[in-house]
Amino acid sequence: MLFNSPLYGAFLVSAWAVFWLLRTRRLARALFLVVASYVFYFYGTLDAARDEPVPMPPVAWACMCLGVIFVGSTIDFFVGRALASAKARSTRNALLLVSVVYYLGVLAVFKYWNFAGEALSEACGALGLSVHAPRLRMVLPFGISFFTFETMSYTIDVWRGELPPARRYLDYLLFVSFFPHLVAGPIVRPGQMLPQLEAVPRADAAMQARGLWRIATGLSKKIIIGDYLGQAVVGRVFATPERFTSLEVLIAVYAYAAQIYMDFSGYSDVAIGSAALFGYELPENFDAPYLSRNLQEFWQRWHMTLSFWLRDYLYKPLGGSRGGAFRTYRNLMITMVLGGLWHGASYNYVIWGGLHGAALAGTRMWQRWRGEGARARESARADAGAWGWLGAIATFHFVCFAWIFFRAPTLAHAVLAIQRLVHGGWSMEHVAARVPWVVAAAGVLHLVPRDWEVRVREAFVRTPAVVQGVVLAAVAMAVHLAAGARPEPFVYGQF
Repeated sequence: MLFNSPLYGAFLVSAWAVFWLLRTRRLARALFLVVASYVFYFYGTLDAARDEPVPMPPVAWACMCLGVIFVGSTIDFFVGRALASAKARSTRNALLLVSVVYYLGVLAVFKYWNFAGEALSEACGALGLSVHAPRLRMVLPFGISFFTFETMSYTIDVWRGELPPARRYLDYLLFVSFFPHLVAGPIVRPGQMLPQLEAVPRADAAMQARGLWRIATGLSKKIIIGDYLGQAVVGRVFATPERFTSLEVLIAVYAYAAQIYMDFSGYSDVAIGSAALFGYELPENFDAPYLSRNLQEFWQRWHMTLSFWLRDYLYKPLGGSRGGAFRTYRNLMITMVLGGLWHGASYNYVIWGGLHGAALAGTRMWQRWRGEGARARESARADAGAWGWLGAIATFHFVCFAWIFFRAPTLAHAVLAIQRLVHGGWSMEHVAARVPWVVAAAGVLHLVPRDWEVRVREAFVRTPAVVQGVVLAAVAMAVHLAAGARPEPFVYGQF
């Protein structure tokens, strides 16, 4: 049930209508949203199981994946309640371990088992030993990386004493399963969502109009720009880079930078807009990341909910920037390599994370060498003129280079794409002439100041309902004309 499918539109409208027909019955609304979210997840998992080989009937597989969420949510709710009353440190640590082991175990089996087995076999083979780990045949459950991070943050926050436990079991089930953020985020913190779920939801006409606008703009970014670039150039070039020239591979790299931003920020827009229709606010996930002046700033603007999660639950517990320069650089490398692995069990993601970790360490090294006072002056100068644009251009091209490893299906494909960038000629014979113009249009849209976007959205909110309907109908027609015969999956849905 992809966000960009007609089925999701029908599901969303139906769920919205029933939800508000329940009026002020908060518990009835919560129960309805839990059931609707489980139906949403079950249907999506069932559809994927029919397309991929799984070790059991598709319906049984979908029930098992849904059970993973339900069992984990139940464990966490009661662990949180027990943590609130436990006094002994050993007891509290044991309770936390129950939750963490469950979710890390789920990730280990579903996401990393086969990768770890292959790595072990390769390592043993290099030593002259023959070891073959059993390979599991399964489909990765939708959103497994997202809901595991959200639930782990709950038990960790309660264990730290930073968050009171959820008071109602139903609220916690809804926090984990709420369908707008269930599959691909934004990664919602319990402290942001649980208080909203405990209150009576209220969404006035302005909030719902903003939600509809976010859905419309998100689908437009995803389908009109992201899907076009993915189909027209990105998929073809990264599948067989040896067939394309240097210029065509370079265009594909720029196109993928545009595609993944339009696709994922579009998904986040639809998620935020869908939640707003029910009276709930989800956190922002993007803030013009390709305008960042350095890589540190990029990670404060790109997939912000993941960046902040890694900072608060991995980087800082490792020691953060305390303990000297070497430990800071080490912690940055560990955080980013594990962040790469979070995206998938592949050496490509490890290299991608390692590149970002090394570059972040280099950025921090430069800042330390320049000194705090110089950093402040440099930042002010960067905001003011050409230095800022030079930094943004350098940061953007580093990010694009790292995207090659992120997008390529294998490490060999990534290496071949880089080779073709250097030795491949500069003609453009296999890519449509319109592709560079679409990439340029995506870049121009990225340059639009955020306050302009807010002004346009608020102008839409202030218009009469009839005008809003006409605008939304026009957007729907444009999206329909641009869409392919079958909805394209969202890039981050695979994680």
